Amino acid sequence: MGAMFSLKLPTAKGPFHVGCTDFMIDHTREGSFCRLYYPCEAVEQSRPPLWIPRYEYCAGLVNYLNRSRWSIPLLNLAFGYQTVPVAWNAPFRAEEKYPLIVFSHGLGAFRSVYSAICLEIASHGFVVAAVEHRDESAASTYYYRTAAGDVEQLPEETCEDGTPSAVPISPQVAQPGLKEVWLPVVKLKTGEEEFPLRNDQLRQRVQECSQVLNLLTDINQGKSVNNAFVGNLCPSVLKDCIDLQRVAMMGHSFGGSTSVQVVAEDPRFRCAVALDSWMLPLSEEMYSKDPGTVFFINSEKFQTEETISKMKRLQSWNNKIKIITILGSVHQSMTDFTLLTGNLLSLAFETKGTIDPQEGLEIIQKATLAFLQRHLDLPKDFNQWDALVEGEGDHIVSGSPPLT
Repeated sequence: MGAMFSLKLPTAKGPFHVGCTDFMIDHTREGSFCRLYYPCEAVEQSRPPLWIPRYEYCAGLVNYLNRSRWSIPLLNLAFGYQTVPVAWNAPFRAEEKYPLIVFSHGLGAFRSVYSAICLEIASHGFVVAAVEHRDESAASTYYYRTAAGDVEQLPEETCEDGTPSAVPISPQVAQPGLKEVWLPVVKLKTGEEEFPLRNDQLRQRVQECSQVLNLLTDINQGKSVNNAFVGNLCPSVLKDCIDLQRVAMMGHSFGGSTSVQVVAEDPRFRCAVALDSWMLPLSEEMYSKDPGTVFFINSEKFQTEETISKMKRLQSWNNKIKIITILGSVHQSMTDFTLLTGNLLSLAFETKGTIDPQEGLEIIQKATLAFLQRHLDLPKDFNQWDALVEGEGDHIVSGSPPLT
């Protein structure tokens, strides 16, 4: 079954140290909000960010899960102390160009819920931009409006001289004169059909992913951008360090269908990795044309005969579309929750299957890297895991398992 499960996120195994920062470029709702994982210089003392960046996200999760508000402090007690094993705002390793992955979260999630996958990929020499969507599919998110005269105070743990601190950091520090506006997740009304809402959200999500690529393209070209957060990594350090010829999408559930749609619409993205993709938001029109290059990595317990048939309809267009299933996995096996929940919470929310959580995530990470090498023409040795892309190995099958 692999290593003994422990309630923390694993450190990265790749050859690069991993840094992390948040960008909110254009503080309004129409701007871009993402968490950046990137190769960084080694630092003696690292500032680990909290896994749940703000208490408000606990409230958002409780609201999304339709639990009592009394559950908010309990959720914060269970997860509020967890940190991500990366160096917050560590110096960017500006010694080469890195391929870029834009990551899209699932319904009811937010930018830090897939930290284990994102930081592991970054440790192998990628810049990973995890979008926080403002289509009201996130458990909660926020933007700022201008509030003249309102000046936010710096939290005590902020180091004015930029010296790294071992204290976990949260919340973000906004520029003076900005006021937070929080967006809760939108819920279906009684009797409301789901497809129109989700398809509208999908279109906004696609636009937001392309906008993040636009933003990072501008930064790579040396254009000045203004981060709403004070004291975070200066965007200008990424100049000439992003390989814009090697860009891919990745996402889970709603983020999986978002990734499929992005690659079909924006040719700058060369391929997509769709983790347990939720196929409902995709319109019928999607299946009438070549969608591009997509790698579907499915859990054993989420997909149905209908959704698998939709994936196979897309696969009929070209032989670059791959479908594999991780046996013993559930939908939440692709998120950090599978690593951070004990047996009791796992039973309540089905965050674990029968496969060891770390082993399942390692399959996802290695298969993803092998697929990216193949379709981004990377000069790496990730092809050592090519068999996984074909569905060959322990705990995986090509296509879908026999339906019981």
